[in-house]
Amino acid sequence: MTVDTANWTGEGAFTPLLLDALRQIEALEFVRLEDAPASRADAGYALISNEFFVKFRTDLRVVARRLGGLFQTRADVPVMTLAELGARLGATDGIGEPDYQDEGMLQFLRTEVLVAHYQTKGTKVVELVRVYEVGTPPRRA
Repeated sequence: MTVDTANWTGEGAFTPLLLDALRQIEALEFVRLEDAPASRADAGYALISNEFFVKFRTDLRVVARRLGGLFQTRADVPVMTLAELGARLGATDGIGEPDYQDEGMLQFLRTEVLVAHYQTKGTKVVELVRVYEVGTPPRRA
């Protein structure tokens, strides 16, 4: 598997756990990890947003037969779908089920409060991680 983290700053505690889990899945051919433009910080909170783009390995399979199997149509079919990836990650310790899932995206949301030494008020860190499949049409609102 090829992993591209050139556009990721390394922020977040959950994102490295998810990256390690994705590295264990042999059905993935390519994983790209990037910082999302939604990341921001303000007094009392920090929003970390990261995006994964995954490409599944494909197999050449017969998708249609005509004239009793004399003519066959073959196509490269992915060996795993995004829904199957969500189920597999859901069974992984430390990851769990996606908080939101549809046909084009998996979304994980994790929060924690960090309190520095000698402080009474902490900073709430919200980590939003989305997983998309490479090669699908862009999402429109």
